[in-house]
Amino acid sequence: MALVAVTAIAPVVWGSTYAVTHLFLPADRPLFAGAMRVLPVGLLMLAWHRRLPRGSWWWRSLVLGTLTMGLFFGLLYVAAVRLPSGLGATLTAISPMVTMALAWLFLRERAARATLTASVVGALGVLLLILQNDRQGTVDVIGVLASLGAVTSASAGFVLTKRWSAQEDVIVVTSWQLVAGGLLLTPVALVVEGAPPQLPVTGWLALAYLGLIGSGVAYVAWFRGLASMSAGAVAVIGLLNPVAGTLLGVVLLGEPFGTVHLLGMGLVLGSVLLAQPQLRSSLRGWTGQRWVGTRHTVDACPSTTSS
Repeated sequence: MALVAVTAIAPVVWGSTYAVTHLFLPADRPLFAGAMRVLPVGLLMLAWHRRLPRGSWWWRSLVLGTLTMGLFFGLLYVAAVRLPSGLGATLTAISPMVTMALAWLFLRERAARATLTASVVGALGVLLLILQNDRQGTVDVIGVLASLGAVTSASAGFVLTKRWSAQEDVIVVTSWQLVAGGLLLTPVALVVEGAPPQLPVTGWLALAYLGLIGSGVAYVAWFRGLASMSAGAVAVIGLLNPVAGTLLGVVLLGEPFGTVHLLGMGLVLGSVLLAQPQLRSSLRGWTGQRWVGTRHTVDACPSTTSS
């Protein structure tokens, strides 16, 4: 369970992206925010380890950087500035189903029945939250499409990372992806959005947090989990993203929260627990011990029936 806890750092931190963006970053510069989140920390990690890609890792890094960093963060920040914090984070909960489908396609990895069930339960929680926000008139179609595109892009990148990086150091591969994605996203941001905006100190601190913690620490934790667990089980851990995003949206942004939100969040959390094979094994062992103990107790009791 320690590996699950480490992997969970990533989605919990990522869930804060929406609230931090709404509070501290300009709404009209999503591509700039995405580029600043990945390129500086990627260059720092690359300088620290001093290892450049070699052989096929040049084009692999470009592909992975595009999927998991460049395209993903571009779409993510478009969604972040157009959607409420809770809804933006919650849409990412469809990622387990997308990831499991891609893992079967590229890795021939069959998801366990419990993991499939967990993804459906999580999707139901997502649906409840989306319908609740839709009643409040807060759903933006472009924001929803951007969020779905970000999920698909990242899921494809995660599956390919698992396929290609078995023999490589996780931190090094992460730095290559961050740099490649940042180098792709930065010129696009300059062309589309113009010169970088002037930010207050709080804005630069927000970018530092999103870069160092939200990208550096979180991606290393995520890829470590992906290297040791099935892609489907890791993806379901990602459902903690909408839970964190929803809670931070309520606490920091004053977004509404009611019974339907609570039910949706409960379904999401339950699906995360259901998808973990270690927890299921522990639960089966505990249940078996209780059953054996009960049988011994019953057998040891003298009969009170009259002869």
